Amino acid sequence: MPKTADPAHNVLIVAGEASGDLHGSNLLAAAAEHYPQMRFYGVGGEKMHAAGCRILFSADELSVMGVVEVVAQLPKIIRRFRQLKQVLNGPKRPDLLVLIDFPDFNLRLAKVAKAAGVPVLYYISPKVWAWRKGRARLLAERADRLALIFPFEVSIFQPLGAKAEYVGNPLLDEFSKNQPQNLLRGRLDIQAETEIIGIFPGSRNSELRYILPTLIETAQLLHQQRPAAKFLLPVAPSLSRELLEKSFAETDLPVTFVEDNIYEVASACNAVLSVSGTVTLQIALVGTPMVILYKVAPLSYAIGKRLISVDHIGLPNIVAGKTIVQELIQDEATPENLSLELQRILDDEDYRGRMLEGLARVKDLMGEPGCSLRVAGLAHELLTQ
Repeated sequence: MPKTADPAHNVLIVAGEASGDLHGSNLLAAAAEHYPQMRFYGVGGEKMHAAGCRILFSADELSVMGVVEVVAQLPKIIRRFRQLKQVLNGPKRPDLLVLIDFPDFNLRLAKVAKAAGVPVLYYISPKVWAWRKGRARLLAERADRLALIFPFEVSIFQPLGAKAEYVGNPLLDEFSKNQPQNLLRGRLDIQAETEIIGIFPGSRNSELRYILPTLIETAQLLHQQRPAAKFLLPVAPSLSRELLEKSFAETDLPVTFVEDNIYEVASACNAVLSVSGTVTLQIALVGTPMVILYKVAPLSYAIGKRLISVDHIGLPNIVAGKTIVQELIQDEATPENLSLELQRILDDEDYRGRMLEGLARVKDLMGEPGCSLRVAGLAHELLTQ
């Protein structure tokens, strides 16, 4: 008898910000190749949409950072949560819920799914080792499987009875498919010997209010000291290019806005000023020296400082377990301090060399590609067991 084709499986997937959209798109690509019976719909961005996900609403609506900022957007967030709750409890509820990071929203959604009898695969757990450690037990209770992207996380969740496993880091999949070709300078007609400093604002519009003036003032100081240098600023799909261009138009800075993949942009730079977040690991994979900036609303920082219990906020430093690149946080993140650190990176060969060695070590520690396929395999197990 001919083999019967596997039935289609409907998978609700929720990624709440740009990094989740990226990792979700790679998961969808792996599933399409190896488990084509999966049909994805849910919350994401342009990358997930391009990978075949039917988007119910954009992840941009949920991507807010900081206590003060979340409060301002709370009515919209609650409305969208109720929409997904109806999907999980409706007559055509999904066969599986895949949640990517974004814990404040997704942990609550996991509870709804559990009550509705929908299995939950949680991909990229909340950073319970950094703050709000009580969420580890909630996650163990509400998720049927945990796909972890840092190896040390397994020892946190398995004692709680969670079915947790290390699947590798998803950025390695993306990096393996987007190796920098070092063509950007030529396309922009920038000579090989010209110094380029990257200004990487991240992907959250809600952060720009607090970091954009600092980014601009830092670039102005650097331009005064290094008038021959040029600046590259990558614009994430979730950011307002119009806002960025308008803000920099009031200066005389030689800044070029680009929408090329982040690895290509990082490879064109001699040094990078970056906000904290996933982008810092992307820069680390390329091996471009950087300084990390972190700034939020004063109240958000005051609250977070009491809750966070780690020595580092920069992901390269967290992976390495020590300081590889400098982190300038809140009041320390002044244009003067940031400018001095970037100039040290550019001028002190020994300092730059040590940072390059550290970044190479971070890349080694992250392991091998294949994370997205492993997560797709876990989803398939939950759908067919």
